[in-house]
Amino acid sequence: MARTKRLPPHEKAKRAVLRTLTSSRHAILREARTLPPSKRDEVFLGTWSARHLVAHLIGWDHTNSQAVAEVLRGKVPAFFRCYDHDWASYNASLVRRHNRGSFTNLLAAAANSSDRLLVDLQQIPSSDFFQDRGLRAAGWKVTIARLLEAETKDERRHAAQLRQFLRSRSRRR
Repeated sequence: MARTKRLPPHEKAKRAVLRTLTSSRHAILREARTLPPSKRDEVFLGTWSARHLVAHLIGWDHTNSQAVAEVLRGKVPAFFRCYDHDWASYNASLVRRHNRGSFTNLLAAAANSSDRLLVDLQQIPSSDFFQDRGLRAAGWKVTIARLLEAETKDERRHAAQLRQFLRSRSRRR
């Protein structure tokens, strides 16, 4: 019987972070794909429709890609300078920048931006994911893992909001 190689704890933890990030993205895109065309532009989340939500995901993929590079250089990610309540202004700018093309193309762009981010993240040594480089922003310890955990939490919350919207739409019929 072949012995399986044991992974170091940091590598196991890195893989878990990436698995969770991947499953969160798949879940939210799966929910978005089930929306009928007539509901894709209907506002259901503050001022956002599903289209806005997907554009926001693309924006955060690009933001996190840049942020990871900055953390690896020992810098606090630039996006932290844009913080306001719930990142409202920053999110609005991401939506304006990435809300392009058909809904189908937007979904594909969100899958592609996520895939590109994951490919880049897989190249980073696992110890770098969790390394505390002394970076702090708004009282928050900034590590690569914490950036990705925040993104996962946000995507899970948005997937639940999208599911609720879908359920509320089906009850009104």
